[in-house]
Amino acid sequence: MAFTFRPATAADADRLADFAGRTFREAFGADNRPEDIDLHVAKSYGRDRQLAEILDPAVLTLLAEADGRLAGFVQLRPDIAPACVSGPGLVEVWRFYVDRPWQGRGLARQLMGAAIAAAEARGGRTLWLAVWERNWRALAFYRKCGFAPAGAQPFLLGTDLQSDLVMTRAIGG
Repeated sequence: MAFTFRPATAADADRLADFAGRTFREAFGADNRPEDIDLHVAKSYGRDRQLAEILDPAVLTLLAEADGRLAGFVQLRPDIAPACVSGPGLVEVWRFYVDRPWQGRGLARQLMGAAIAAAEARGGRTLWLAVWERNWRALAFYRKCGFAPAGAQPFLLGTDLQSDLVMTRAIGG
């Protein structure tokens, strides 16, 4: 399957909001209280929020499509990193989701490659991300992509304070 990658536009806001909310629920719903998932999705993935992020020049929302259907997305942003992250040109892999039908089919690896290229084009030299410490599949994937643990930070999911592992990786040269 050939995937295409492109920056999101304002016209993608509704589709991205639905996709992001659904994939977040699928990834974390079984391990968390429904009310915490609902609160987080409402706060983080609504149409207006996605539109604002798409229109924010500091945020890059990169869509992965297969036959015109949204198959995954990544959002990058320059960000003030937690104290455990150091290095030049910090760029956060803020969100990274692949739809279930495309998992295990090479899309995640290609999407990460596209994200790295986009971060490098923006002057990035150090990528960092935060991933739920109990998301074993994502942790294994990020390690395969060259990310290494750097520390931890809190993450508030609805009303549940959780812990994310912070991982980093050098890029560019």
